[in-house]
Amino acid sequence: MATKSKGTPVIDLFGNEVVLKRTYKKAEAAALTEVLKALRTHPSVAWVERMNTGAIKIENRFVRFGFKGCPDVIGMLRDGRFIGVETKSQKGRLRPEQALFLELVRSNGGIAFVAKDCRDVYKYLEDR
Repeated sequence: MATKSKGTPVIDLFGNEVVLKRTYKKAEAAALTEVLKALRTHPSVAWVERMNTGAIKIENRFVRFGFKGCPDVIGMLRDGRFIGVETKSQKGRLRPEQALFLELVRSNGGIAFVAKDCRDVYKYLEDR
């Protein structure tokens, strides 16, 4: 069986060979783990979940998971407000569609921010 490295073919759940084009970065994965832990233990947070996004071609169909700009983490505060958090490594930058979605959440009364580590979570959720 093929390995799961960038550009290497793998067999999907339907038995089709697909090429994974990964942009996986260890620094961002570590930030995501830290941010999720901080959010899940914060007293103002009711729930949060990791959102996976992407797309795959299955036979002749193109299937998209999530949507462009969808943050890495979505959830709800205990007061009912939506929360969207985009995680980035220390050098990571927002794509334009990510910035637009975070602004959409903020402009409609939700909480949305970029978190590079747990300190950002505590900073943005202070007194909430």
